[in-house]
Amino acid sequence: MIISISSDAESDLAEGYWFYERQSPGLGDYFRSCLIADIESLMYYGGIHEFAFGYHRALTKRFPFCVYYSLTGDMLVVVAIIDGRRDPQWIRQRLG
Repeated sequence: MIISISSDAESDLAEGYWFYERQSPGLGDYFRSCLIADIESLMYYGGIHEFAFGYHRALTKRFPFCVYYSLTGDMLVVVAIIDGRRDPQWIRQRLG
């Protein structure tokens, strides 16, 4: 399976990195490595996650974030990485 991360999802990842880095130096690196590991696990588990707002939604293990992705054949595209505590209306509009 091929995993592609959209530029929007990369921006989401960078935004999360800087949020956690401001909380405590080094926490941003931990955040990024945990989310990258969760995204890499989609090579094996891609497609088993529930649908939400038109995309598969994978919950991350260590942070309250959701990885939204689409799957076509053996191509998986991560379209967004969003804090799961956000207002569902905001998430729907963001993914719209």
